[in-house]
Amino acid sequence: MTLPQNFHIINHPVIEHKLTQIRNEKTQPKEIRELVKEVSVLLGYESAKKLPVKSVKIKTPLIQTHSGKIPMGNIIIVPILRAGLGMVGGLLSLFPKAKVGHVGMERNHVSYLPSDYYFKIPPNSEDHFFFVIDPMLATGGTVTATVQKLKDSGAKDIRFLCLIAATEGVNAFCNAHPDVKVFAGALDERLNGDKYIVPGLGDAGDRLYGTE
Repeated sequence: MTLPQNFHIINHPVIEHKLTQIRNEKTQPKEIRELVKEVSVLLGYESAKKLPVKSVKIKTPLIQTHSGKIPMGNIIIVPILRAGLGMVGGLLSLFPKAKVGHVGMERNHVSYLPSDYYFKIPPNSEDHFFFVIDPMLATGGTVTATVQKLKDSGAKDIRFLCLIAATEGVNAFCNAHPDVKVFAGALDERLNGDKYIVPGLGDAGDRLYGTE
């Protein structure tokens, strides 16, 4: 199977181990929240490899020298509500000075098409680095619409992080936004009739917050 060039699976035994725990129907919300945060750290680490680094002068206990520093204040984390909130803590542990925007998107359970009900990002952010986060990439409709709204607001450098993706959603999103790199912890088999990822983990928001 040929995948789009802007789609990247982070094959790592630690991620696979933690996703196995998240997928397990017996895992409770408290554990899931902790595991999602941990996986988000690993995805964030991999997705940040191409961030620019500025050389700054520092003084070690021995000498003055120059060393690299990421412009943390130019990073914006954008969770797609509500499940994306579960990934925010992991990204903030990597980028503690990052700003956080919020996008509310919901999928119609009949048409499966997304509609937005909330959109707020920091002002004057055109030159910032955007990390859009949502645990699941199923049909791709929600994140495709989210990224388009960000682009319409002036965003240029965008990456998308998810725990689990389905091929249908990967193809739909990557075709719509070939300039946006996707970083996923796993690629699952398919979508079922209700457009949930199989085997997946169920409804990510419900699993995170105990609202099943």
